[in-house]
Amino acid sequence: MESVNFEDMRRAMVDSQLRTSGVNDAWVVAAMGRVPREDYVPATHRTTAYMDRSILLDDGSVLNPAVSTAMLLQAADVRADDVVLLIGKANGYVADILKSRVQTVIAVAADDLNQAQAGGPFSLIIIDGAAEELPSALLGFAAEGARIVTGVIEGAVTRLAKGYVHKGKVALKPFVDSEIAAIPAFARKPEFVF
Repeated sequence: MESVNFEDMRRAMVDSQLRTSGVNDAWVVAAMGRVPREDYVPATHRTTAYMDRSILLDDGSVLNPAVSTAMLLQAADVRADDVVLLIGKANGYVADILKSRVQTVIAVAADDLNQAQAGGPFSLIIIDGAAEELPSALLGFAAEGARIVTGVIEGAVTRLAKGYVHKGKVALKPFVDSEIAAIPAFARKPEFVF
């Protein structure tokens, strides 16, 4: 049986997926070329870890496509002195990529935002998934002028979006259509209708 060379697969992901999609931020490219994506997926998916698609993880969460992750991180304009709130897995792929760039990364689950209270205010909030609406509590953790990057759900389409917090509010501006998993905890609450 032939062994799999994950380093070659990472290099191919960088060259044929990230760079061809306009991802050229040096730290994003370097980190994604170094962090072993295959270590964050079930054993049955290790050989397909570098395909540009979502992968369902054992805990029911989703590892988003590499291009979506890279574009989100590039749009975030991550700076070494950022205090980052990641809505995602603390021991996940995106968290480990971020830790190669910043010292302070607080990762919390979308349905447990109270865990972020002690770590703020945050200069950057990265949501590793798509939201129909952002909980108001989330914006309360952000510093004035903080950047927020996320996926947004608009009908049947998911897009990546970025915004800046101003006086406790944010207007997200989509910048590209992209596959990114929906976050159930950030679904729009049903409205009461007669």
